[in-house]
Order: sequence, then structure tokens, then C-alpha cells
Amino acid sequence: MKLILCTAIALTLAGCGGGGGGGGIPAVAPASAPAAASPVVADAATVVAVRPGVSPFIAFVDLRVAAGEVLSSAHYRIEPKPGSVSRPVDVDYAASYLSGRGYAASLGSSGSTVTVPVFGLYADYQNLVDIELQFADGDVEPIQAKVDTAAYTDPNGIYDRPVILKARTAGAALGFDFFYMKSALGSPVVVDTDGQMRWVVPATMSSVSSTLHGNGFVIGDPQAPRVRRLEFDGTTRDTALQAPDVTNFHHNIDPGKVGLLGEVDAIRNGVQAIESALVEFDPDTGALIKTWDLGDTLSRAMQAAGDDPAAFVRPGVDWFHMNAATYDPRDDSVIVSSRENFVLKIDYASGDLLWILGDPAKYWHTFPSLEARSLTLGSGGLYPIGQHAVSIAHDGSLMLMNDGLASVNQPAGAPAGEARGYSAVSAYTIDAAGRGATEATRFDFQ
Repeated sequence: MKLILCTAIALTLAGCGGGGGGGGIPAVAPASAPAAASPVVADAATVVAVRPGVSPFIAFVDLRVAAGEVLSSAHYRIEPKPGSVSRPVDVDYAASYLSGRGYAASLGSSGSTVTVPVFGLYADYQNLVDIELQFADGDVEPIQAKVDTAAYTDPNGIYDRPVILKARTAGAALGFDFFYMKSALGSPVVVDTDGQMRWVVPATMSSVSSTLHGNGFVIGDPQAPRVRRLEFDGTTRDTALQAPDVTNFHHNIDPGKVGLLGEVDAIRNGVQAIESALVEFDPDTGALIKTWDLGDTLSRAMQAAGDDPAAFVRPGVDWFHMNAATYDPRDDSVIVSSRENFVLKIDYASGDLLWILGDPAKYWHTFPSLEARSLTLGSGGLYPIGQHAVSIAHDGSLMLMNDGLASVNQPAGAPAGEARGYSAVSAYTIDAAGRGATEATRFDFQ
């Protein structure tokens, strides 16, 4: 299960498209307890309706704006529940974004209408939503809407019933206030640091392969070469990946150099390359920017050093099991996690192998060509084993989830490496020139 941490739900949505999503005010499903409006009459705007969204965590506040007023932006803030220590949901919309999505329209001499999509609501609660409309003449119109939401019951029986082992205390600095959990059961789920669910939508497609990009989620289809843009207002748009040899997405979607990095399955020379292909793609158009075949990368490195790669690179078998990748702008490279084997770095442009960091007790280390490219870990450190979620931390270290799982899909009799009874979050400093690595920080857990 992947956690993506955010400092807060505090977004600015600008432009006409907001990074994708269909235009127009979305049709909304009826809720068991519809959100209700408390009309507020103001000098420049009036709340005329509050409509429920596709889940209790989303609503639409419809406003009537007086003639002569030209909207430049809209802002809303959801007042936290009493006792909450998470920062409030705080969102800005540019007028061009609202207009481009069909949320703003002129009524001629009668004024105009504006709909403010409000997401991050508490379910089964009377939410107080503070709205500010900013006009071109500099005027600001404050409005408060009361949004009564329906109860939510997680159909999976998981996310609406947290077991809090240690509650966050007021003033405790975590560096984030909300996180999302991707799931094979449906859409991403956003939870605050009080344990409250704050966003989910009905979805039949797994969100295992997903990322928060711009102002919404990009989700790779586990059954087809396409991506789905899922906006916070609950609207979606599907885009086909322009790569005829790709069959589906799996595991992560991660940030790339230009677009997004997708771990995919693909056909290579008529054979399925299982979890060993990586692509960089444009999430809005589906255009392919770059592709890497890790089987080819390793085969070239092994052949150049005199090894026969056939015993290690085995097309049609899950010999690599890629589960994460990240772009490193410091040397224009990509770091890839192979759960079965190691973490490796490749050159972005050529795909050439730069270094390997992994357990020397595994099968890969029996090949001299791969051993020669490996980094030696300093004393006391944990090698990455069965790792996930590689990323570059703010201090430049390589951070990952160090699961501790030995190889599970190597040839019969091949060494599977160490297996640990615990996991860790590990951060490594890399000395590529000296062929060394140091585990700088680690947090162990069961």
C-alpha cells in the first residue's frame, strides 16, 4: 500500500483545464441525505443551492453573482471539526479554471452564475464552508455556506474504521496533514492526520498504479494501455497510451523528467516482458516520451563484460518485478526498483546501467558483470531487499521502503538472499565514484 504525503490540501487551480478532466458541471448522484444550503444574501453574490457530489466528501455550491461584477478567483476553506489538529482544507480556483470547466456562466444583464466545487468535506456532518469571491475591481465577497453531508460506509469495511494507536497531538509537526492511499479496491482514499476520511469516489478501476499530479489523480489501467484522470470534483477522463506494445500498467506511476514514469507490461520480440518495462508519458495526451527495457539494459551490460545474460534475463517470467522508479535531475538518470533483485540507476538518454545497490547474497551477485557494477554498503547498513517506493529525499538521499522480502521467483536452486522478519524505511547516501553507499537514516517497524 503506497502512502503519498502532502503538506496539506491547499491547492490553487489555474487555467482552463486544470491538467485534464471533462468540462461542464458534472451530473451528481443522489445522496441518501442531500446536502442542504443555508441561503446567504450578500452585496455581490448569493448562495442559491448546495448540491451533493458523487460521494459525501464532495459538494457543489451554486452562487448568483450580481450584474457588473467580474470574477477573478474563488477561494474556500472548510472549518475543521472541534479537536482536529490537521490543517483545514484550503483551495483557490482561478476564474479561468471555473469557466473552462463549465462552472461559471454569464446571464447577460442579470449577472452570472458560479459553482464552487467543494471537496474534502466531512461525511455525516454539518460542514461550515467559508467562501471568498475575488472580483476584478479588488472587492472581496465573504460568504459562508452550511453543507450537511450524508454518512459514508466504506463498502470494503476498511477506511472508515481506523484503529488509532497513537493520536497526533496539537502542535506536533509531521510535515503533512493529509495523505492518500492507493488501493486495488477502487479510487484513492484521502485521510487526514486525525484519521478522518476526507475524500473517495465510487470507482470500479483499481488505483494501485496512480499518482497525485497537478490538481488530481492520474491512474494507470491494470487491464489496458490507458490512463484515467480523476479530478477532486469526481469527474474523470480516459486517455489511451500511445504505445502499441504496452499491454497494461502495474504498481506505481512516478514523477519523471518531462512527464510521468509508468511501470508497464509490454510485448518485446513477441514475448511478454513482465514487469521489466518502464515508460515516460504525457498524462494529458497519452504520448510516449521515452521507453526503457530493463532486460535490454542488463543484457547489454552483462554481454559487454563477457557474461551470458540468458540465465538471468528470462523473458516471459517475472524475473525483475519492477515496482517503482524516480527521475534524478542531478545526473539526468532514472533509479528503478527491482523487487526480485536490487535497486539500479540507469542513464536517462541511453538506458545504460550506472550502478546497482542490492543484497549480495542474491542470485544476481553470482554474475561477475553485475557484481562489478554494484555498490558496497557501509558497515551496519541494511541492503535494500524486496524494496518499494524509491524516491529522492530533500537532502538528496535515496529513500525507499525496505520490506525485507527475499527473492521469490528465481531459478530453482538459485540463492534468494536474506529474509528479514521486519521492514524499514531506509535512506542512503550514494558515492557512485567510490562505488559505495551508506545507510544514513533508518526507521524499523514490524
